Amino acid sequence: MITAYDDPRIELARQTVGAVTIVPDPTLPPHVLHLVDLRGNGYFAKQHGRYTRYEQEAHAYQAFSHHLGGRAPELVGRQASTRTLLLTAVPGQSGAVLRPGSDEEAKAHHDAGVALQSLHRATIHRATGAIGVELADRLRHWAAKAEHTALVSRAERSRLMEVADELAGTPMDSAICHLDYQPRNWRVGEGFWTLDFEHMRRDARIRDFARLEFRRWQAAPRLREMFFTGYGSYPTDTEQRLLERFGAIEAATALVRGHEQGDDALIAHGRTVLSRLS
Repeated sequence: MITAYDDPRIELARQTVGAVTIVPDPTLPPHVLHLVDLRGNGYFAKQHGRYTRYEQEAHAYQAFSHHLGGRAPELVGRQASTRTLLLTAVPGQSGAVLRPGSDEEAKAHHDAGVALQSLHRATIHRATGAIGVELADRLRHWAAKAEHTALVSRAERSRLMEVADELAGTPMDSAICHLDYQPRNWRVGEGFWTLDFEHMRRDARIRDFARLEFRRWQAAPRLREMFFTGYGSYPTDTEQRLLERFGAIEAATALVRGHEQGDDALIAHGRTVLSRLS
């Protein structure tokens, strides 16, 4: 049994549910612990490095997670001073470890579509221009950072600016979006759950497909089909073009984040997506 409470995650759990032990789970990131209390109830304890991410995720669990229809953990404790959350554990394994091409992987994408449609349907606002202007400004910001660090050429930055102008003039539906919706943030097994809500906020509804579109579906179109079958509708031609425009944001952020983190794979991903912008 754990008796050293210098870890804020363990201390929060002890204060909230009593004595706990750690459950080894190599699929979890280092800042998350899987814990179990004396009654056998499981928890995820998560400590954020940045207060803004802590605050945003805590708010998302309180305000939005119920729209997922029971497909998310529940927030049972929080401590602002240490940026720590205590969540109920959900069963299963990370969606990122499913065997490529397996029926389990296809089912996970179907169930992911069902879950995301529940969130979007409950929170959708019909097309306005405000979201497009906000996203255009965000793209210009990331493009400027990419140019400043010599990650894009002048011609590539010019293309990114063209996409920003297009986004600024495009009305688009908004909804509460996960914004990091991909298999590493799913738990699958006898059910489906999604987690990691630190980016969750109102955004362009179509943008919530971007991580899957550019990181999974290009090489596995069957998974796209399974997802949208679960979601209940496919993007229209106009929405598909908009999704492709969001590749500019995906590319610019991947290049900058990859450079900041020394992640060559993320930089390569950013360059691949950038090359696809038509």
